[in-house]
Amino acid sequence: MPTPLSHLPRRLVNPVTGDETEILNSPLAGESGPLIFRTRLAPGAAGSPLHFHRSIDETFAVESGALEMEAGAKGAFTTLTSGKDIEIPAGMKHSFRNRLNEPTVFVSSCTPGAGFEKFLRTFYGLAETGETNSGGMPSDPRALALALGFADLVIADLPTGLQMPLLAGLRSFARATGVEAALNRFWSPIFIAGAV
Repeated sequence: MPTPLSHLPRRLVNPVTGDETEILNSPLAGESGPLIFRTRLAPGAAGSPLHFHRSIDETFAVESGALEMEAGAKGAFTTLTSGKDIEIPAGMKHSFRNRLNEPTVFVSSCTPGAGFEKFLRTFYGLAETGETNSGGMPSDPRALALALGFADLVIADLPTGLQMPLLAGLRSFARATGVEAALNRFWSPIFIAGAV
């Protein structure tokens, strides 16, 4: 008998940024192994700022287009084209973007992946419900802090001594004010019942 989470939608669309992600292997749905997803970055997509994950290993493999990546250190740019890939171990700074006037498609994996899948579903879900700014970032700083926590993500350009306590405080406030419970709608059986 499948778990209720096996009915999670596989296709995620961000109407704000124009990006799309298809979940190929879903830890939240009870599938073993890493989170694996295919992302179609819109032409000129900003992607992500320089960051790192304290406990998540990632891979990026480009299927079409070109993915400009910053990997290892600020300013260490490389461009991945079709058939090229890169491994990003936990703790390695990285960013990515699409500088082309056409979409770029890449497949990524995250180990462990359940938290990162919550991060993706939070960002896409908030964009679909109109709860982000024009750049696709959550409008509510409490939701942003929770999402960053799901992905164990640290913004590289912000001092960690200031960033980590601030985010921890926002996450505590988010839990106390019901924001964390509200975000569960993006992967709970009740919210997704109509999407199956």
